Amino acid sequence: MRFPRQPLAALTLVAVTLASAPALAQELGPYPPWQHGANNDVADRGLEFTVPDADNLADFHGDPQQPRLALFVGGNYFFAMAPLVQAFEARHPEFRGHIYWETIPPGLLVRQIKAGGRITVGNMTWTVAADVYLAGLRSVREQIEAGLLAGPAVPYVTNTLAIMVPKGNPAHVTGLADLARPQLRLAMPNPQFEGIARQIRASLVKAGGEQLASAVYDAKVRDGSTQLTHIHHRQTPLWLMLGRVDAGVTWQSEARFQEEAGHPIEHVDIPPEQNTTAVYAGAVVKGAPHPQAGRQWLEFLQSPEALAIFARYGFKPYAPAPGAATQ
Repeated sequence: MRFPRQPLAALTLVAVTLASAPALAQELGPYPPWQHGANNDVADRGLEFTVPDADNLADFHGDPQQPRLALFVGGNYFFAMAPLVQAFEARHPEFRGHIYWETIPPGLLVRQIKAGGRITVGNMTWTVAADVYLAGLRSVREQIEAGLLAGPAVPYVTNTLAIMVPKGNPAHVTGLADLARPQLRLAMPNPQFEGIARQIRASLVKAGGEQLASAVYDAKVRDGSTQLTHIHHRQTPLWLMLGRVDAGVTWQSEARFQEEAGHPIEHVDIPPEQNTTAVYAGAVVKGAPHPQAGRQWLEFLQSPEALAIFARYGFKPYAPAPGAATQ
């Protein structure tokens, strides 16, 4: 039994049977669609047991036991992964039902790779050796230089930033300069392991100099009006819907996904002169169990079919312009 809309809840304890879960979900309202069954690549699911706010592994997909392709994906396009995997499997049916992927921040994925692929979530620990690491081009190049990945870096799409706000924009956020307002509660990606923080800080400097960047990422962090996320692509929209924050900077694609999903989320555009373009890239992990499969995935990401899937969410094909500054 699946949960078509997970509940939006501020419950300290959720005790629910599988039979009663749909009624609870309907009663408590909309919640980001973590599962819907489309983000699990296994054919035989066994017992279906997902209890929102208690047992919910939103960023881990498929069967970790002996996959034929394991993808460690920065979570910035978690919503595009299911159609990408389906299209890849249509092209390579030998992989159908045997792809595992994670969508947590790139810095955390690096830590997991260095730990031999071992990870613990709650009371469960498992190990998956990554075949491909996918993140920002700069991060991929850094890990190639560090010897964690085997080159070359393969870029495929670009993305830009936006300010995510609740529907109706009740705090009347008009641009990046507004983020310094003392009473404005922000959700901002953690610079320690979320690569997007680097691009956000660059845009803040463009919009208001170091003073604005310091206000958002230093002064407001100290006074508690900026809350740093661990997984911004999950936490920022959820905190907005819970009323915990008033705004947060994310990728425009993430805001677009939330809007198209029908959640009470909208966004404020950041003008091009203040925005920062990110290039998404990947590389095969050094010592990967399935390097050929990894290369097939990277080749697929540059295909017209994959680029069309990315385009649904506002991504643009990577086409480097001479002298263009990208992050």
